[in-house]
Amino acid sequence: MATILRVLGRCDEAIASYRQVLQHKPDNLDAHNQLGLLLGECGDLAGEEAQYRRVLRHPPGLDLNVARAQIDARFNLANLLVRRKQFDDAIGDFRQVLRQKPDFVAAHCNLGAVLFDLGAFEECERCYREALRLDPKFAEAHNNLGGLLVKLGRLDEAEVHLREACRLNSGFPEALNNLGDLLRSRGRPDEAEACCREALRLKPDYAPALLNLGNALREAGRFHEAEPCFRAALARHPAWPEALNNLGTLLLDLGRPDEAIRSLRAALSQKPDYPDAHFNLGAALLLAGRFDEGWREYEWRWKQEKKKPHLRGFSQPLWDGGEIGDRVLLLHAEQGLGDTLQFCRFVPAIAAGRRVVLEVQRPLVRLLAGLPGIECIIAHGDPLPPFDLHCPLLSLPLVLGTTLETIPQRTPYLQADPQRVAAWRQRVAQLDGLRVGLVWAGNQTMSGDRRRSMSLERFSELADLPGVSFVSLQKGPAARQSPPPGLSLHDWTDDLHDFDETAALIEALDLVIGVDTAVVHLAGALGRPVWLLNRFDRCWRWLLNRDDSPWYPSLRQFRQLQPGDWGSVLKDVRAELQARSLA
Repeated sequence: MATILRVLGRCDEAIASYRQVLQHKPDNLDAHNQLGLLLGECGDLAGEEAQYRRVLRHPPGLDLNVARAQIDARFNLANLLVRRKQFDDAIGDFRQVLRQKPDFVAAHCNLGAVLFDLGAFEECERCYREALRLDPKFAEAHNNLGGLLVKLGRLDEAEVHLREACRLNSGFPEALNNLGDLLRSRGRPDEAEACCREALRLKPDYAPALLNLGNALREAGRFHEAEPCFRAALARHPAWPEALNNLGTLLLDLGRPDEAIRSLRAALSQKPDYPDAHFNLGAALLLAGRFDEGWREYEWRWKQEKKKPHLRGFSQPLWDGGEIGDRVLLLHAEQGLGDTLQFCRFVPAIAAGRRVVLEVQRPLVRLLAGLPGIECIIAHGDPLPPFDLHCPLLSLPLVLGTTLETIPQRTPYLQADPQRVAAWRQRVAQLDGLRVGLVWAGNQTMSGDRRRSMSLERFSELADLPGVSFVSLQKGPAARQSPPPGLSLHDWTDDLHDFDETAALIEALDLVIGVDTAVVHLAGALGRPVWLLNRFDRCWRWLLNRDDSPWYPSLRQFRQLQPGDWGSVLKDVRAELQARSLA
């Protein structure tokens, strides 16, 4: 009767029935175990624990039923201790269960879950694999192992196990959600969306799937569809820091920084040491032009999980902007090539009167070697000379107290080699009309690249444009794309071996047009006319509601008015090119 009442959801009556059983037969250990589970479901954790401990106090004897009930009670107690976050005690009980019953598959799996939470990943993996050795069809162990492998960065293996969990149990919303999140992180938002929607079909109020569906839609550039997902997740859990953070980043994408800032501050009120929310708050403040607080929050990037592999681990202290006497200061690049080109503008002023060593990405060494004042320049990966202090390039605005009004705007602050420029001018002299460099795609590994980059085929809008000659500045896999019919594109990129050579070619051109890549930053740093084709969810550095840039006086922005709408952007570009070629 108690079992039936429990299934029917009539918990109070079920509890009364179990207690009636125990009045008549106090030594019914199965009834104690079942009553404990039910009390736990009803939130009475003290009552739940008391039932399990009653079973464990029973003399073991030689009765196999007693031994089985006590193993179950210790397993249930271990799970209760996990819910109470008494992890050490829980681990001890799980281990005792497995000493008594080494083939207890769920105990291996649950022990692995505790070890995962404690960061003991190697032993955690052993637990999950032992569970699967004992039962290869145990979907929960496949799901948990998949989650662990995601954490370890072994994404191909993770996908195999998460797909197997979904195959073994088609009604497993947690596994579908985890697979969806993995597929999103691997740049497959459409597949991710399908997984999350299936998880929500199975479990309509499943907040994690709502969150991940919003993430997948955001990744696909469907920002207006993503917002209701995040808000629905927050309707179920209003103080959920991750959902508040994700909503904040979406509002940033939508160009609503004030709302983004409020959402991110709410996330931090719940979780003050949340690196992603701090970093995103920094980006929102910078987008809004509030540089003073923005740079401080932006420093939280070094505590983000994705940045930890890039921490240099120098024993030398971080430079705070003070005088250094005869000590050597290492300024080192981080993030992408475009970031280095943008922030190296601060180096000459710092190097004036100080001993400065500059470390940058290898393709930039020859170009940046001309920055005045530095003692030497080193390619990242080469041995560093002795130094006493260090500072990442993107931390320099914080150290220097840079505001929107005090950004160093003097250009050019980089120069191409005059002999190479002369050689390129001879080559491009054969081209008629306005000589325009094109770059249409960035680094595919960068987050959001699918939204900032486009295919060369999109430039059909510029085909058959009189008085204009186009020159490719595109490197990497996208350089292999064929131009659309009617677009004549001169390609000398095989001769562009580093950014110094690219800079010389840019100097020989009249204009550069490109998406948000290092080439655009290079053209701006050289003081050359450059038109930025900017995605709807702009980067913080391009600010809001302006078509110029305080970073590059020679830059003009052409922004998407709707996500993914490159067509209208390129129509505007065509009109401006026609006007310029006729001028």
